[in-house]
Amino acid sequence: MRAKNSATVTDRVAVRDGGLWAALGVLAFSLTFPATLWSLDGFGPWTSTALRCSLAGLVAAGCLYAARVPRPAPALVPALLVVASGCVVAFPLFTAMALRTTSAGNAAVVVGALPLATAAYSSVRTGTRHSPLFWAAAVTGAAAVIAFTLARTGGALGVGDLYLFAALAGAAAGYAEGGRLASGVPGWQVISWALVLSLPLTLPLSAVALALEPVHVTPAALTGLAYLALVSQFGGFVAWYRGMGLIGVVRASQLQLAQPLLTLAWAALLLGEHLSPAAPPTAAVVLVCVVVTQRARRTGL
Repeated sequence: MRAKNSATVTDRVAVRDGGLWAALGVLAFSLTFPATLWSLDGFGPWTSTALRCSLAGLVAAGCLYAARVPRPAPALVPALLVVASGCVVAFPLFTAMALRTTSAGNAAVVVGALPLATAAYSSVRTGTRHSPLFWAAAVTGAAAVIAFTLARTGGALGVGDLYLFAALAGAAAGYAEGGRLASGVPGWQVISWALVLSLPLTLPLSAVALALEPVHVTPAALTGLAYLALVSQFGGFVAWYRGMGLIGVVRASQLQLAQPLLTLAWAALLLGEHLSPAAPPTAAVVLVCVVVTQRARRTGL
């Protein structure tokens, strides 16, 4: 009985600590769009993306070296490459391209469908079956995002919106594969190896982008770039994956429901953006749909 009580206390501590780490990750990610706009104040989208990923990759390489972490098993490399492609390259690049033509608040609403997209990718990838209620909520959330986008653009998708949907697809794949890997590999190592594997691409791209795109160094641009590299691309993922490792992907993803609303708040407070009247209610609909999908994850629940 005493051993059982001790195990229960340990589980509660793990849930508490995991929730705090995952919430810290969500808070870190919620500032990514404002930081991207700051970065674009002085750097082009290709330069901002390449530098953010290169700097984060060098920090990750230093951490792996200091901790004497052995190379990942060959069987893990394909999944790590998916994480690298989606979370290290596609999402940062496409969101930077999108934010040249749309606001951080509007982008937050579109990307608010990320948990739904991640669930769909994970379902296909792992063969997990979900209940009709789950898919009804998923379709409703996706429809709300599409309706918001079409209403804002006058019935036609703009280039920025297409970039956002591409970012959504890349991040969904990277999140799902990263979450799967984090169940057996420390989460900070997952994002670290993904960043290191990207260096052969991001370092040369940084040099080319700096040569081709104009650079106007400003305090805002440097602040944004530093935040993107050290927090959004590395530190946030360290906290996020640690939380996932302690409380699981499902519980952690529920905390991410607050991310679109946090980004909307940051956009208004820090950037002075005047949001579309449809943005807050659309974000609310998406969040409700994601809550439903979490409560009806598997067939029969």
